[in-house]
Amino acid sequence: MGRVPVRILPRLLSTPQPVTNTCPFPIALKNALLIVLDSVGIGFAPDAKDFGDEGANTMGHIRETVPEMDLPNLDGAGLAHAEALAAGDPLPDSPTTMSWGCLREVSAGKDTTTGHWEIAGAELKEPFATFEKFPDSLVAEMESLAKVTFIGNYSQSGTVILEELGEEHVKTGQPILYTSADSVIQIAAHEEIIPPERLYEICRACRIIADRERIGRVIARPFEGTAGNFSRTSRRHDFSLQPPPTVLNALQAKGVTTVGVGKISDIFADSGIEISHPTRNNAHGMEVIDTLLSDPPESPTLIFANLVDFDMLYGHRRDPQGYAGSLIEFDQWLGTLLPRIDDNTLVMITADHGNDPTWKGTDHTREMVPLLLKSPSIPGCLGRRESFSDIAATLADWFALKDFDAGGSSVI
Repeated sequence: MGRVPVRILPRLLSTPQPVTNTCPFPIALKNALLIVLDSVGIGFAPDAKDFGDEGANTMGHIRETVPEMDLPNLDGAGLAHAEALAAGDPLPDSPTTMSWGCLREVSAGKDTTTGHWEIAGAELKEPFATFEKFPDSLVAEMESLAKVTFIGNYSQSGTVILEELGEEHVKTGQPILYTSADSVIQIAAHEEIIPPERLYEICRACRIIADRERIGRVIARPFEGTAGNFSRTSRRHDFSLQPPPTVLNALQAKGVTTVGVGKISDIFADSGIEISHPTRNNAHGMEVIDTLLSDPPESPTLIFANLVDFDMLYGHRRDPQGYAGSLIEFDQWLGTLLPRIDDNTLVMITADHGNDPTWKGTDHTREMVPLLLKSPSIPGCLGRRESFSDIAATLADWFALKDFDAGGSSVI
């Protein structure tokens, strides 16, 4: 499948132009907002033991570690109810402003790409390849294609790797190659040594090998600063494996405008995304969503957003206090969002995996995730759902896609 062109808008300077809706909808114009709170898991999944994650609980352990954390809007929407449902605990007595439930993942993996693809209706039976370090033969092949010589080649946190190898990179000009528990090839370079566009070329060359080896993403990690004070910049770019057909492609074919916010377009290798708004952080992502919602579209539209700070800044770095602060920031914004949502807009809030900041190591954790949903005529409790693909099935029903088999079960 070829790479689908996508309009990239690095900064939100104007309202995206809608796609002409060539197919009549049997319903009033409908829109949807799907927000993925990256890594906000709500308790270990039934198969967590297979992943070494039995006992992990991102939200539960943050609440225990940071008892002063107050999430009135999320809990009022039904997050606390979803957590209790996932754990089999008694449900809170309080009413909720949204419908709520929990989802388990069926795909063979607990990474970002696997989680998002299943959310979009593509369940993976075979896991992506992961490495502690890349074989010498694979590194030599990447170096030959990219015309570079790498330093590094081990598994490490993205910030720690800069402390360990940033100065050597600046002296030698050799890009830093590293990986993580995810299925990723990560390549870091100082922007004054290797400009971002050249770094992207290196990553595109390595993507050829990653396709063959079933490696989910090749990530360009530009950074700046001086020794002892290196920091990653906002010009990160993910080069992903091309996904199988998803609900995003089906929506586009129906005439629905699909808008990605954050790293959504990267995760899906642009497939099924018409307009993309890369973001710097959660706050920027929420600002982009606000702007998109401020001007109602003229054709049915799906806004699909990923808020990555929970995972990138706090989950992997095992920082429950920072994670709690990021949840509070989102909670306060959610309180301003919900009153602006009308009955023709479906809102779904979920996650793609867990990343318990109190757990051992730095890897994601195999957890169930919440599903918070706002729409008229949908019951309060959505139950324990058997696949992330239930989200794709719900989107298919919402937009009246009659011929798309999402693999899941709609909640509508």
